[in-house]
Amino acid sequence: MSYPEAVNLPFNGEVIRGDFVPATPGAIDAGESGFWAILQGNAMVVIENAGGLALPEGELPDSFALKQEPLCIGRWRNRPLRVFRIGRDVTISLPYVAEPFNAVEDRLDDRLLTLGGLALQILHWERLSTFCSRCGGALTRIPATWGKKCTACSHEHYPHIHPCVIVLIRRGDEFLLVRKPEWAKGRYSLVAGFLDFGESLEECVRREVKEETGIEVTGIRYVGSQNWPFPSQLMAGFVADYAGGELRVDETELEDARWFCSEAMPETLPPKRSIARWIIDRYALGK
Repeated sequence: MSYPEAVNLPFNGEVIRGDFVPATPGAIDAGESGFWAILQGNAMVVIENAGGLALPEGELPDSFALKQEPLCIGRWRNRPLRVFRIGRDVTISLPYVAEPFNAVEDRLDDRLLTLGGLALQILHWERLSTFCSRCGGALTRIPATWGKKCTACSHEHYPHIHPCVIVLIRRGDEFLLVRKPEWAKGRYSLVAGFLDFGESLEECVRREVKEETGIEVTGIRYVGSQNWPFPSQLMAGFVADYAGGELRVDETELEDARWFCSEAMPETLPPKRSIARWIIDRYALGK
């Protein structure tokens, strides 16, 4: 599958635009039958049928007994979409299956991935926003937003989205890819890292590349972004040109870094549904 622009990548709102109308927690939920985005660990519980995988809808099995009130996050195809988690110990039986977000096979289509990612981010925020990080008081919802307000000190809290950069470095016909030790055997991807205090995105690119690989870059150009709900990142994609220096791998972060070309590629690249692969395909391989 190819994506014409980064905005078309899964987990970005464009993928479900037209079929999904978001709502904030204050929206009235009249109890109308609708769809479910159910999470179990790092998997999404879906229905498996002859047509593939689909969102559960209507009544659910007793084994999915809710330990918390489901949260209505909007309307999917003009019916309520509610999200909740079930424990890892809950047995999933056909036609329900727990499909991992990082499965080797892309069985979750882009829309299911995007709805599941939205559920992941929202429930992550809900779990982290019970108490005030400033004074420890209980938080209550701010109407018509996802924000919360402390009942003790009145400090307001809003969902935490963590900006990251991810960058392809080019040197003539070559491009730099890196490998982390925890990745699957033979897999390489792009230099990436979190924005630090007092940095622009471009400054973050320079610092991360220098820290992880020892080289300098120039001509830094923004190319697109992807929401990455694991648990709540925004990946800002860049392309940059090699400006000097010898490769020096930061072994606290990476296992390897090397120059590749289209005729000599690593064994495995990131999945096509990631901005890392989108950047490699478009700006390194010209696909």
